[in-house]
Amino acid sequence: MYMLSCAAGYKYPGAEAPYVLDIIPLAAGLAVTSSDQSLCLFDPTRLGLGPAKIIRTNHGHLTSAKAYNASESIISTAGENGSISVWDFRLDPSKAEALRIQGNGATSLLSLACSSQISTLAVGTELDNHQASVLLWDIRSPSAPKLQYNEVHSDDVTELNFHPGDPNLLLSGSTDGLVNVCDTRITDEDEVIIQAFNHGSVHRAGFLNSTEVFAISHDEKFSLYDMAEGVEQGSATLDVGDLRQVLGCQYVASISPKLNGAGAVIGAGSQDQEMFQLIHLSKGPTGAWNLDKETAVGLPGAHGSELVRSFCVFDEQHVVFTAGEDGYIKAWRPT
Repeated sequence: MYMLSCAAGYKYPGAEAPYVLDIIPLAAGLAVTSSDQSLCLFDPTRLGLGPAKIIRTNHGHLTSAKAYNASESIISTAGENGSISVWDFRLDPSKAEALRIQGNGATSLLSLACSSQISTLAVGTELDNHQASVLLWDIRSPSAPKLQYNEVHSDDVTELNFHPGDPNLLLSGSTDGLVNVCDTRITDEDEVIIQAFNHGSVHRAGFLNSTEVFAISHDEKFSLYDMAEGVEQGSATLDVGDLRQVLGCQYVASISPKLNGAGAVIGAGSQDQEMFQLIHLSKGPTGAWNLDKETAVGLPGAHGSELVRSFCVFDEQHVVFTAGEDGYIKAWRPT
């Protein structure tokens, strides 16, 4: 295993430091969310100096954050009071909220996806009054959702992601066990699902490339699925099972697909060993997917005995950033 060392870090202040939740790369720096409901911008080259900008969100409890347009440093957040905000980090924090939408009443929003290509925000709700919904807004006319699906899932909608090449396709995952791919150009809810995979209660799911989808359940079962024609629909093309057993870890923080569609990086941790690993998922010469445990990258010490909540990798700069429940954001580099 190739080891990195902690080169810099910043701990959020307070007797009980908040959990640091998401790290989202933007042109202006690293956008970071935390359990104290703040949205901060860090200069990745001067991490130890703390946030360059601090925004206080107003979601009751911030549950999800995604880049809306990373090159323009615009980000969206959503939360438990049913609200969605769009923030522009090019502006002063007091003026940064460019848009605020009240979602599906006061129903808590659990998941979020953004597509600047079609000026659309999508949110997924928790189950409320026997209904879990996926709602889409055109931010150019945000007075009401342009689409609302109330029957694609029967439990909390925990994951949303737009297709990397066709933003009309939206992937959703739920604790009902389903990973669905919907064509949002179809208005009839009975016809909108073009692919469905029964995976188990979905923790993370997304597109690896134009046709292949990954999913990991809340009990860490990991599989790949393929939407391509000629592939048996609904069946996993790779069924790894419990990643904790396969990787010798205690939890999986998240899975980060590579932008070129060539694979993904799996972030897995062990609190007992105070270790976090990055394991590459890649295709071999035959087209079969492999977990390349031999080239795993280790972050010894990680975030102590606390969970790592998110990570991002910058290959060209040879740096990895992690966020944890110990209140730290850290930068890791080769020794």
